[in-house]
Amino acid sequence: MNMKKYIILSLTMALVSSLSFGLMACGGDDDNVANDKDTQKPVILNTGTDTHAVNPVNCQVYHRGETIPFFYVFEDDTELGSFNIEVHDNSDHHSHSTESNDHDHEGGECAHEHEEEHKHDANEKHWVYNQDFDIPAGLRRYEARVDIPIPADAAEGDYHFMIRVTDRTGWMQLKAVAIIIEE
Repeated sequence: MNMKKYIILSLTMALVSSLSFGLMACGGDDDNVANDKDTQKPVILNTGTDTHAVNPVNCQVYHRGETIPFFYVFEDDTELGSFNIEVHDNSDHHSHSTESNDHDHEGGECAHEHEEEHKHDANEKHWVYNQDFDIPAGLRRYEARVDIPIPADAAEGDYHFMIRVTDRTGWMQLKAVAIIIEE
């Protein structure tokens, strides 16, 4: 009987020992996990590179049938994920402007050569562009280049050009500029 008690006691101690060791091994990394959490939004830089200026900028004028040569640089403290470009009509003059330091064009409104408001022709279409782009995995800095064709039948007038960049954990940054489409 003593041998049976000895075996049970040994097995119980081994089990308790294993459980205690397992709990201690799992509990030590909690502080490091908290320090590795991404708490920063990605950044859309207002400056380009030595060879490329950012484009488009607030109140830039384009013409029907042209191409907008989009170029911006994105950065993130951990890892970038994707970006989205959206262009939509602003004939109602709503605002998304993120250009708080643009003293010439406060609020994203642009002055026109001809101050009269453009009247839309029934045959003109209000141009809408909305496209998502993946950023290659593992990058903390990305130079985004996209050629965006403006339809030849796009309505003339004010448009919003919206840039959204999202990092791998879901933080998003938005930049909105006003552009003008002319004939």
